[in-house]
Amino acid sequence: MTPPALEIADLIRTAGAAFVERNRQWIRWKHVKVLLAIARCRTAALGGHFDECTRCAHRAPISYNSCRDRHCPKCQTAARERWIAARRRELLPTRYLHVVFTLPRYLAPVVLQNKKVIYDLLFRASAETLLEVARDPRHLGAEIGFFSVLHTCLLRAYGPRNLMKMVSS
Repeated sequence: MTPPALEIADLIRTAGAAFVERNRQWIRWKHVKVLLAIARCRTAALGGHFDECTRCAHRAPISYNSCRDRHCPKCQTAARERWIAARRRELLPTRYLHVVFTLPRYLAPVVLQNKKVIYDLLFRASAETLLEVARDPRHLGAEIGFFSVLHTCLLRAYGPRNLMKMVSS
């Protein structure tokens, strides 16, 4: 496989310092640490090793070590592909729809003080809504299957606000 002409690491090496400087007001050390790891990944900065065939003693050119950062696209590509393949094997042979129920941001203080009650209501109301609409002959007139996942992005600032549903169609 031919490597891409330009990688994210190339962009970070070229413009990363300027990006960090321009965004000092919000960027934290953990962000800078990720950028540094990606920029150094599989370069001489992390050292390297020689790979040698145990049967024929063929020695490949130097292989530079990986950063192993969970955010690094080079290091995580194989793991991501394995994860996606495993999830695909779990899917039923049918089409799916992605449905999102979102709580308004202004409810965040209420949610943060009453997580169990509010999330229970969100799960129950969204499930009942999907089932009711699907049963209606004017819409689908059928029983549907689905699963729900509470999406936790922006967890610290607002608490989870999105309930994702995968609905078989």
